[in-house]
Amino acid sequence: MKTLLRCLTLLLMFALSGGQALAEDAEQPNIIFILADDLGYGDLGCYGQKNFATPRIDQLANEGLRFTQHYAGCTVCFPSRSVLLTGQHMGHVLCRANGDYQFPEDPQEITIASRLKQAGYHTAMIGKSGLSCRSDDPSLPNRKGFDHFFGYLSHGAAHRYYPEHLYRNGEQVDYPGNHGKEGDTYSGDLFLADALRYLDERAEAGGPFFLHLSLQQPHADLQVTQKYREQFIGQFDEQPAKGGGYRDEAHPKSTFAGMVTYLDTTVGQVIDKLHQTGMAENTLVIFSSDNGAMSEGGWSAEYFTSSGPLRGGKRDMYEGGLRVPTIAYWPGTITAGTESDHQSAFYDFAATACELAGIAPPANTDGISYVPTLTGAGSQPTHEYLYWEFYEQGGKQAVRYGDWKGVRLNVNKNRNAPIELYNLADDLGEQHDIAANHPEVVKKIAAIMDEAHEPSPLIDFGQVRKKPKK
Repeated sequence: MKTLLRCLTLLLMFALSGGQALAEDAEQPNIIFILADDLGYGDLGCYGQKNFATPRIDQLANEGLRFTQHYAGCTVCFPSRSVLLTGQHMGHVLCRANGDYQFPEDPQEITIASRLKQAGYHTAMIGKSGLSCRSDDPSLPNRKGFDHFFGYLSHGAAHRYYPEHLYRNGEQVDYPGNHGKEGDTYSGDLFLADALRYLDERAEAGGPFFLHLSLQQPHADLQVTQKYREQFIGQFDEQPAKGGGYRDEAHPKSTFAGMVTYLDTTVGQVIDKLHQTGMAENTLVIFSSDNGAMSEGGWSAEYFTSSGPLRGGKRDMYEGGLRVPTIAYWPGTITAGTESDHQSAFYDFAATACELAGIAPPANTDGISYVPTLTGAGSQPTHEYLYWEFYEQGGKQAVRYGDWKGVRLNVNKNRNAPIELYNLADDLGEQHDIAANHPEVVKKIAAIMDEAHEPSPLIDFGQVRKKPKK
């Protein structure tokens, strides 16, 4: 209750200040955003998974808030993370495709880390950088607002769990016993140790912090330490899998289950550290995934029904590619065991974090703060629509408009291609295209797609543009 009253006071001061920074005596909560990679909507016990257990993340849901209609920024990793860090949806954000792209220098694409840093937060990103898909610029995370960075610069390098090197605050850190697909030092162990050390440091230093813990699991390669894989061998009917460009794995189902179990254990240790240091009641923790379930690297999302009741997975504009498991945990503020069907997306996080920090949201944000949903106080504003676009596989657009879902394919060839229409209230699995029965809704969604899309100087439908000079 004390934390809730503090939060309500902070929100009142924010309103009275007209969006300016709050008085220094208003306590700002710490914020941790833990991001899994390619974790499907149905890959957690609290979202229906039956093939293996995720007790620590399930505990977060039991003691916090489970979102049932929260969406990633995109259906693949780099653009989804761009949306998360900037607060702009895919029709407005600059970096909106995997490829040779990275965030430009400020004041372009100012990150939530930079905004929170200006509000007095210490900021850190540990794991897979969301600021570049492929980069050779080790100081980029620090320049884009993170006081501390430890991890991978390149998403391609992050496919490997035994890195030959990582980067810490602009300096290369070598691991001579690692060889990419095999080695001595598992990256997840390194990231967990660094996160726990960071939390100890922040507890000692005091003051608010923002930690973006960007984990690799369960993205291919299919790879986890033996302890986590061995416990599942013999439980599943499985055959060796060829990884293609990824690592081959003799026990793909056991390894995947072990990877999610490893992820679950990592989250649990972070939560334990918050309680050990006395910071839990002043820390909002959000757990989510960057897109839907994968089918690559010897894995199929169908094996464990990783998308749950949803259609499709990674790279699809159907719900299985975009709707992601999302949990918010804040003891003393969020009512334990609650559930919300508020329609929200990654681009809402920046507005939410800014409101909690007591600063104005980005002027160019497409997001709406979900603080009222977290605290249970006040009226929650809602989106008229949610929007996504994707440039692979012929080009795609999607719109969530109330219970309606519109999907347009083959956009690279035809910007006015037919729109598939589904009513998610009646057809969550998007099995019945009812566009012919509702031409007025199709027309509205087509107008939204036109309104929401602005060409990026890097890429547009039907034309990939050159990477700008740094």
